[in-house]
Amino acid sequence: MSSPLPNALRAQFQRLIEEGLSGRAAALRLKLSSATGARWGLAIRQTGQARIAPQGRPRGKGKLDPYRTFLIDQDGDMTMPELAAALADATGVQAHPDTIGRFLRKLGVTYKEIRWSRPSDATQG
Repeated sequence: MSSPLPNALRAQFQRLIEEGLSGRAAALRLKLSSATGARWGLAIRQTGQARIAPQGRPRGKGKLDPYRTFLIDQDGDMTMPELAAALADATGVQAHPDTIGRFLRKLGVTYKEIRWSRPSDATQG
């Protein structure tokens, strides 16, 4: 996805609209597409300025957020497929194990495996 056009360009466009040009004519003068000119012109007529619209997926909590405490309170030794099965059994919500893992990492809940090492000779015997 490309980045939004700068506010300076939008301000120039708004000045041309205020001078009496149509949205498409102002867009052609600034070497923009006519669709952009029509969209920005409509925004200027409705709100008074052409603001940058939010891009990407809308921010939200997701479907797992209501079950946050359920997921965190489970046994720490459960695998992600076991956790997904427990969630499905308890609540009926189907979630892929990777989705649950990503959700828990986003919350800061991690499980760090402790590597096994041989005991030193001093502790033996």
